[in-house]
Amino acid sequence: MLKGINTIISPDLMKVLMEMGHGDEIVFGDRNFPGNSSAKILIRYDGCSSIPLLLDAILPLFPLDYAAEFSCILMHPAIKQKQAPIIWKEIIDMIKKYPEGEKNELILERPAFIERAKKAYCVIVTSEAAKCGNIILRKGVVSQ
Repeated sequence: MLKGINTIISPDLMKVLMEMGHGDEIVFGDRNFPGNSSAKILIRYDGCSSIPLLLDAILPLFPLDYAAEFSCILMHPAIKQKQAPIIWKEIIDMIKKYPEGEKNELILERPAFIERAKKAYCVIVTSEAAKCGNIILRKGVVSQ
């Protein structure tokens, strides 16, 4: 354990966050996300049922990419809905608290999201039950 690090962050996740470089992407998937078939590096977070809670733990440590046109990438629901999934607001509100989080989000259809996830540095699969709770973040530059 380290002081000042949220205890929800596992050693495996901390290692991945430290290894990632500027422009690398990380996927946080809900419990239905096909992580095993789309991950270069897969970390199972079955005990974590809240992606917003996990984001709140990592975003103080993880700079978002200032060069990206968007703050995050979300997966569009496969079935047309009248309104955006509720979890999107939670995720977007969380991200907006951090530098570079005020940009718009990029929304990709499921096949495009999965293809992008295959190129990501790492996929974290959680127990998040909300539909379309999948998100991709792009790492920025660490500066002091």
